[in-house]
Amino acid sequence: MTITNVPAPRASGATSSVAPGTRVAVSTVIFTLRRSAGQERASVALPLVRRQSDPHEGQWALPGGWLDIVEDLDAAASRTLAETTGLAPSYLEQLYAFGAVDRSPTRVVSIVYWALIRPDEMADTSDENVRWFDADDLPNLAFDHNQIVAYALWRLRNKVGYSQIAHGLLADEFTLAELREVYESILRRKLDPANFRRQVEGTDTLLPTDRFRKGSHRPARLYRFNQDVELADRGPLGVRP
Repeated sequence: MTITNVPAPRASGATSSVAPGTRVAVSTVIFTLRRSAGQERASVALPLVRRQSDPHEGQWALPGGWLDIVEDLDAAASRTLAETTGLAPSYLEQLYAFGAVDRSPTRVVSIVYWALIRPDEMADTSDENVRWFDADDLPNLAFDHNQIVAYALWRLRNKVGYSQIAHGLLADEFTLAELREVYESILRRKLDPANFRRQVEGTDTLLPTDRFRKGSHRPARLYRFNQDVELADRGPLGVRP
């Protein structure tokens, strides 16, 4: 819950200071895991788009666009993602509203979403104006987008501890080692394999399959996510009739 100071009531006949030209935009922070050559483990990465006009022409920014008057917010987030990056994430959740008065030359309130992309959902793109960046090593972004990404990362790293959000970054079937790597990449620390196995096998979120992945070591059993368990509790607003 966001707590704000409530202004005192205006005197009768006072003029409102709300700008009639206030616009609403929708932006999305899209997280995935990517491993660079020589990297011990994968890192959290996100795509950014290069702005083609002022303000901040030439700078990198989060993908997004204006909210259409006939659109729901979720629909606008999906549309602007497809238009700017070609991505269609499996997990999309509203993050926060950013509306500081000085965040843009004109009055703009941004409804920000965050999304998770699995490896098999990654879109190939040759667009030089779309590029993936390490979430912990970003350039100076347009507007307040560095602050937005920092908040989204904080939310991801907190939420992974009490929800099944990590599954949004995995293929349909995966080994426990692959699942552990997702947690390690998000939390940026090593986890004890034996303790991790005991913890995840003691929940109802994983279902073992009868298939194994063969490699240089002993075959590893493949698991899948229990579709009856949500990736994260979205609360009563996430339930649609």
